[in-house]
Amino acid sequence: MGIKVAIALYLVALVAVIVGVDFAFFRNRFWERLIANIGIVLVFAAFYLRFLRRP
Repeated sequence: MGIKVAIALYLVALVAVIVGVDFAFFRNRFWERLIANIGIVLVFAAFYLRFLRRP
C-alpha cells in the first residue's frame, strides 16, 4: 500500500508543477506551454525511473 500512496503523491506533485508553471509563465502561449509541459513530464519520468522504480 505504501508504494501506491507514493505514486499518487508523485502524480499530484506532477500536476501541481504543470499547473503552476502554466499559470505563472505561459498563460496565453500555446506552443511554449506545450513544450514546457512535455519537458516537465520528461524530467519527472526520468526521476521516477532513476530513483523510485523497484528493480
